[in-house]
Amino acid sequence: MKIFEQHESNVRSYIRDFPTVFAKAKGYRLWDEQGREYIDFFAGAGALNYGHNPDRIMEPLVDYIRRDGIVHSLDMATSAKAAFIEGFQDIILAPRDMPHKLLFPGPTGTNAVESAIKIARIATGRSSIICFTNAFHGMTLGSLALTGNAKKREGAGTRLDGALRMPFDGYLGANIDTLDYFARTLEDNGSGVDLPAAVIVETLQGEGGLNVASTAWLQRLEAICRKHEIILIVDDIQAGCGRTGTFFSFEPAGLDPDIVCLSKSISGSGLPMALTLLKPHLDCFCPGQHNGTFRGNNYAFVTATEALRYWKDNAFEKSINAKAAKVTGCLVELVDRHPPLQGIVAGRGLMQGIKVGVEGLAGEICQHAFRLGLLMETSGADSEVVKVMPPLVIEDVGLEKGLSILAKATAAALGRRRSGVRHVA
Repeated sequence: MKIFEQHESNVRSYIRDFPTVFAKAKGYRLWDEQGREYIDFFAGAGALNYGHNPDRIMEPLVDYIRRDGIVHSLDMATSAKAAFIEGFQDIILAPRDMPHKLLFPGPTGTNAVESAIKIARIATGRSSIICFTNAFHGMTLGSLALTGNAKKREGAGTRLDGALRMPFDGYLGANIDTLDYFARTLEDNGSGVDLPAAVIVETLQGEGGLNVASTAWLQRLEAICRKHEIILIVDDIQAGCGRTGTFFSFEPAGLDPDIVCLSKSISGSGLPMALTLLKPHLDCFCPGQHNGTFRGNNYAFVTATEALRYWKDNAFEKSINAKAAKVTGCLVELVDRHPPLQGIVAGRGLMQGIKVGVEGLAGEICQHAFRLGLLMETSGADSEVVKVMPPLVIEDVGLEKGLSILAKATAAALGRRRSGVRHVA
């Protein structure tokens, strides 16, 4: 670890949560240089939905490399890109009656968000973007302006403009419909709120604390957008690609978003790739008006095409939902067994967790989990959520072992609290 401390920037973060040097990974497991095995309930912050080095995805890539396939192509036409577009159209878009065009904005999720808000502003001639409390949309300035986390916003070093924040579902309490306020500001000429270009929303706030928007709330939000001709953007960067059970997180609510942002697991392999889906009437960029040197990552196109095969029928979706039910049951049992947690089970699909009502305890549980061989992270503005996010392909034996470790870590953290010890050595 010494070389990282000496030469890498202080900004590094996950290395502090997982202080070991990893050397190998396969499926739902990783091994460090000492050969110690870890179960992965982190999944590359959602970039590894199909696990580490999945054979069915990586073998076509190895073959492509051996055949001297194109690596870098900007936005030129390649066979790898054509195959992905065709597969995405046939397997994902057409069965869902989605006419959206594909825009390749650059290699990361924040590129997808930046392109989406630029399109909305050009298409409408309006500038402000409505976002929500506890949202996370990326770390570049436009995306960061839409992000709620105070610590991340401070990292901008400058003013963050162009966004107007509204309360997310449940933010003001269980019995308050936060959209009443949003609707009123749009209808009242004295509100001081200009008609926005777009609304951007996560149906499940992954980094913001596993806050789930209800179907009724999402449907009303869409209705408000339609009434006022506001573009509806769904940020499905973490919650998409099957993480909540369906390929898109908004499918159960029956939403028809104008723009969808995808990244993280869209490549299927952990390779950088992002995708902005937009309805044809919003395809308003002039050629070259939004570009990026690495938006033509052909290795990612190859693996992304293979990953689509998981979605040719509903078997994969059923397996995700079965595992999700098992996670829910285990988390509910854990909360019931340990009242001192002051815990609430939150999330959906295989992005669930426990909102811990004791300051600092969620982080301590994750530290204990790491010591016991389980990778987990916290979520929420105050790192108050223990987040369970394994690869979607995790085997039942691995899922059960990981949940067992989580139970032991929780008991250990609570035990140290009772003994007056706050931190793991």
